[in-house]
This record gives sequence, C-alpha cells and structure tokens, in this order.
Amino acid sequence: MSTSPGPGDLLPNQLPLGLEGGAPEPLPMVSVEPPRIAPARPTPAYDTYWRFAAERQHIFFRRAQGDAPPWTRDPVLARYKFTNAYRASDRVSQYLIRHVIYRNDLPNSTEEIFFRTMLFKLFNRIPTWELLERTLGAIAYETYDFDRYDTVLRTAMDTGQPIYSAAYIMPPGRQAFGSPIKHRNHLRLLECMMNDELPQRLADASSMQVAFELFRSYPTIGDFLAYQFITDVNYSEITHFSEMEFVVPGPGARDGMGKCFLDRGGLSEAELIRFMVDRQHEEFHRLGLHFQSLGGRPLQLIDCQNLFCEVGKYARAVHPELAGRSGRTRIKQRFQPITEPISYWYPPKWGINDHLAPLHRTGGPGTEG
Repeated sequence: MSTSPGPGDLLPNQLPLGLEGGAPEPLPMVSVEPPRIAPARPTPAYDTYWRFAAERQHIFFRRAQGDAPPWTRDPVLARYKFTNAYRASDRVSQYLIRHVIYRNDLPNSTEEIFFRTMLFKLFNRIPTWELLERTLGAIAYETYDFDRYDTVLRTAMDTGQPIYSAAYIMPPGRQAFGSPIKHRNHLRLLECMMNDELPQRLADASSMQVAFELFRSYPTIGDFLAYQFITDVNYSEITHFSEMEFVVPGPGARDGMGKCFLDRGGLSEAELIRFMVDRQHEEFHRLGLHFQSLGGRPLQLIDCQNLFCEVGKYARAVHPELAGRSGRTRIKQRFQPITEPISYWYPPKWGINDHLAPLHRTGGPGTEG
C-alpha cells in the first residue's frame, strides 16, 4: 500500500484546519456552493457532517501523538463526548482488538475467539472483562462454567459495580431465557450460540449479510445489535468481509440522516450511507477540508453510519432548528479525558499498522471524546 498522501490527507508540517491555537470557536463555516446531489435535498447539516468528520479525526491524531490540549477550537467538540470518525479507533474497539481478539496467550481457534469476543461485547465494558479475567483466570470456552461466571457478575452487581456499558442497551432476554437477572440470560444466549456452532457457521458464511442474518436469528438480537456484533467478529480472522460490503443504519444514524437531508431523493437509508462513502473525497475537497485518513484507509460504511449518529448529536448544539427523529435537544455526555495511554493497533488484515507506527510508539490518551 502506498504511503503517499491520499485525497484530503495532511501534508508534512500542515496543521489541521482550525487548530492553530487560541480561544475556542466553532468549526469554520466558510460559504461554499451547495453540492449538486439532486434529487436528494441536503440541509446545512450536510456540510457540517464533513466538517465534523475532519475535525474529529484531527482531534484523534493530535491526542494520539501526545499533543497537549486544547485539541480543538470547536467548543462543542471540546465540551462533549463524541466517538471517533473511525469506529475501530474508539477505546472499546481498540481494547477488543488488542486485548480480547488478538491474544497470543489464549487459544486461537475459531470457537475460542468467537466466545471471548461475544463475552466481551454482550457487556461491552472493559472493567467487566478485566474483572472476569482477574477473578477467573484465562477466559476460554473450554473451561467456561455458568455458575462461576454468574457468581462473579452477581457479586459485582451486589456491590454496586456496573457491568454493562451505557453505549447501547442490551435487551434483558427474560422472555427468551427465563431469568429475571439480565446477565444470566446473556450468558445463556452465548451458550446457545456456542451449542449451535455459530462460530463455524459465521466462518462459512458467504457474505456479511448472511452472517448478519445468523446473528439476527437469535432472541433479543435486532438489526442494530446484529450489525454491531458481525462488525466486531469481523475484526478477527474468523471472517474476512469488507466493511464496504454491507451496512445497517441504527436509530441514531436515522436521526442524523433526517437532520442532514430534507429529502433522500429516493435512496434507502443504507443507500444513503453508501452515497456518503462514495462522495467523501469530493466533499472534503469541495469544502477545503484536510481529512487525514487512517493509514490510507478511507471511511467505510460502518464509519459513515456512525458519523450520522454523532452529527445528529452535534447538530443539537449547532443546528437547533433541525428536528430529528429522537426529539432530543441536549447533548448529555460531557467529555472527560482518559489518561490511560493507548497504543493504536488495527486488525492486521487491514494492512495499515505499518503506516501508523508513530501512534504505536507514542500511544496517547483514550480516544473517545
């Protein structure tokens, strides 16, 4: 893969737009000709989508390279928590990739990698994984015992420790698995997947959509979770789907789409996300934005889907006149820097790690924010 700058990449010694120092101010809203994308009808938030993506990626690189704050002059991005432009750069995804999936000290069969990936993702919380590993030792399906895992999780709950992430809500599963205690149902769900030989069925799946539908067939797993889960499994060597192959918009993305477009021009929601992927270089160029890609990897379908969700939140502050589906008017989560360094590392099959060597050497603060 070439290391030369791609469209929108920063050139040497070129500072990202709006990061030259000084007091916080909003993202620059330079007047430009509207894009020619009829019959779709964009709102002002359409251009904000691209400006947000570029600025959020600049923040990522400045933090990852160890630059001192402030990392942005945009007061909304500085004050509130937003995920990265690339999903795989977020702190939880990085932990999953580096500390759960690619482990030289744990069994690396298809079955074992799937088991620990799904165990992590059902809770989606780093301290929960670390608690299980610290208490039970090596996490492996060959030594899995429901009662032992249940005891650790129940004890944590009894002492007031949260075991689930607030990033998304896992359905409790009582109707399907019978327990009034949520985590027990999720352990039973994982057992069901293992008994059904789902790891091998995913490995044999002919497409990402087929793999998505396998997840979707299980109780409590709807479209959003099924897409998130297959994306996470696809970080591993179990499957080798392109992230450009398939996308399912979540509720947050739909909210963002409604703010970026008055009319989708006959495109489905999935087609609109693909449209954004296809136009990224043209739109960054049109707006005069320097988008620093991830080792030459452009934004993928999952990334543009997530960006719709984040811009939907961002628009509550900068485009309050645009009503989305959620009806929410405030951004709730404040940005709190995470001091624990991260050495950024991505699935080896992507072929980008050698191009991001400075990030591996220096690490940096946590990525979400």
